[in-house]
Amino acid sequence: MNRGLRIGDVAPAYTLPDTNGDEHGVGGASGGPATVVYFTCNHCPYALAWNDRLLRAGEEYAEEGVRFLAVNPNDAERYPLDSYEAMIERVRNEGGWPIPYLRDETQVVARAWGARTTPDVFVHDRDGRVVYRGAPDADHMDDSLNARWLRDALDDVLSDREVARPQTEPVGCSIKWK
Repeated sequence: MNRGLRIGDVAPAYTLPDTNGDEHGVGGASGGPATVVYFTCNHCPYALAWNDRLLRAGEEYAEEGVRFLAVNPNDAERYPLDSYEAMIERVRNEGGWPIPYLRDETQVVARAWGARTTPDVFVHDRDGRVVYRGAPDADHMDDSLNARWLRDALDDVLSDREVARPQTEPVGCSIKWK
């Protein structure tokens, strides 16, 4: 079993398609101050509960040059709600997303990164080094937390400080492996 990325590891670079068919680089040096990559899906109640908080953070931190990428790696044969077509429909029905929603059809990115849950959040700095990994905040049911752990990590990166809480336990549904 892949141990996954640890704090300080360089995130391996891959390219994945979004719901518009555009390709996006995931991992490696970002060119910006930070990149957030989080594994998510269309059916998990945890991922759905945290979705709006993560999208808001993506919108707000874009002004600081932070890139957010949502990645769905789940097996669409067993979970049709997580198919590429269902992802496209979801984004369209929600009036579009402020961040790219990417499909990891082969699950190569999720395996290389060691993603365990939806959501599982990774932040890497401009050099591609993982500086945060875990949950967005302490409780998927408390919208007032507003992805606090993720925001704290980003604020530390943007202020050129070491991330005070570099790791939390990701909480959510398991990745649905093929």
